Amino acid sequence: MTSTIARFGVLTISDRASAGVYVDRGGPAIQEYLQEVVVSPFEAVPLVIPDEQPQIELALKRLCDDDRCSLVITTGGTGPAIRDVTPEATAAVCQKMMPGFGELMRQVSLLKVPTAILSRQTAGIRGQTLIVNLPGQPKAIAECLDAVFPAIPYCIDLLGGPYIETNPARIQAFRPKAK
Repeated sequence: MTSTIARFGVLTISDRASAGVYVDRGGPAIQEYLQEVVVSPFEAVPLVIPDEQPQIELALKRLCDDDRCSLVITTGGTGPAIRDVTPEATAAVCQKMMPGFGELMRQVSLLKVPTAILSRQTAGIRGQTLIVNLPGQPKAIAECLDAVFPAIPYCIDLLGGPYIETNPARIQAFRPKAK
C-alpha cells in the first residue's frame, strides 16, 4: 500500500472539443464524479485530443508512463462510427485487457437505452495503470462509473498503486476481507 497522492488521467477524445467547436463536457463530468466519490487525496490530469488513434495511443502512454497515473478514464470514441477508435488505441497500448468492465457497463446501459449494444467500452492494464474507456455523454459516464467503480480501488491495489478510499455514502469500494 502506497501513501502517495493518486494521479488520475482524464482523457477526452473528441474532434470537435479538441478543435474548440464545443466545450468538453465529458472530461469535467469525470472530474466531478471523482471529486464526489473519491475521498483520498488525488490530482486529475486532464487532456483533450482528437479522434486519431496515434494521438490517443501517445496520450495514453504519456498519462501512464510519464505522468504516472494509477487510473486513466477516457471519454468518447467508443461507438461504431468510423472515427471511433478509442478501444483500438487502448488495446494497442495495454498488456492485459479487462473485458468485464465493458461487459458490465453495457449491461447497465442497456437498462436505460437499447442502443447501448453499439457501445464498445473496454478497459485494460498498462504497467501499473488501469485504463477505462467510457462513452461521451455525461449521464452515461456517471451510470457506467457507478457500475464499475466499486472494483477500481482494489484493482489499483493489485497493480501496486496508491490506496484509494471512496465515500461510502456514494460508492462502497469492494476489497476482499483479510484472512
